[in-house]
Amino acid sequence: MLVVSRFRVPAREADGIRAQLHEAHALLAAKAGYVDGTLGRNLDEPDLWVLATRWDSVGAYRRALSSYDVKLAAVPTLSRAIDEPSAYEVVEPNAVLNVQEPRVT
Repeated sequence: MLVVSRFRVPAREADGIRAQLHEAHALLAAKAGYVDGTLGRNLDEPDLWVLATRWDSVGAYRRALSSYDVKLAAVPTLSRAIDEPSAYEVVEPNAVLNVQEPRVT
């Protein structure tokens, strides 16, 4: 599973968001089911940042988000993400895809 969270941050806050996203990433990376991840900044629009992580499963990601330390230290930063879908199914060649309908909660 792939999670892509984008953040629009004014240039004056670049150093702060960079440190906060590195901290959030480190907390997430310590959780069971984390595969890998990276922090990036858009080349054409430097106020656009991305935190992309991969997980063994959606359950692992949700458990990581609900852990006490992540709720306390990372969720305030992660909640600044642009309001858009962020969880993606990794599509391998010839793989059977999940249900092709939006999940309504």
